[in-house]
Parts: sequence; C-alpha cells; structure tokens
Amino acid sequence: MDFNLKKLNKVFDNRIRVGIMSALLMNDQISFKDLKDFLDLTDGNLASHLKNLEDNNYIIVHKGFIGRKTNTTYSITQLGKQAFQDHLAYLEELINNMK
Repeated sequence: MDFNLKKLNKVFDNRIRVGIMSALLMNDQISFKDLKDFLDLTDGNLASHLKNLEDNNYIIVHKGFIGRKTNTTYSITQLGKQAFQDHLAYLEELINNMK
C-alpha cells in the first residue's frame, strides 16, 4: 500500500480537534463547559480549536440561554462526521497494512 498524505485531513492533525470530534460523535450536542472539562483545556485554547472546526463547516455552534445564563453547545455536521470518519478509516487502513 502506498502512503497518500492527501487522504489525511490536516484539520485533524491536532489531538485537541480529534478529541472534540470524538466527543461530538458520541453526543448529539455538548456544551463548551463540558468539552473544556473533558479535554482539560483553557477557554482560549478550546475556543481556537472550535473556531477552526466551525470555519471548516465540521461543527455547528448553538447559542442560547438557560435561565439568565448563556449556554453554548456544539454539534457535528454531516460533512464533519464524514470527513472525520474518512480520516480515521485511512489511519486504520495504514495501521492494518503495517502488520
């Protein structure tokens, strides 16, 4: 099997974005606070990675209120789900061909 760098999605070359996408695959929606706690990140660090995923149309931001408090949640788009699954499938293919 020949290695094809183009099959690896550069957006997912960071462990934090992989963590975000993994969490979103397992949950319909997840809040900023829950992602921050789950990934043990600062607000700014998480926000920059979420912005990257949003700019690539891989996630959707939902802003609302719970009572008087703002509540921001995120969900994965169909494009994001497919891109992430394709990325993981290629990594798995590479690993399986190394055996």
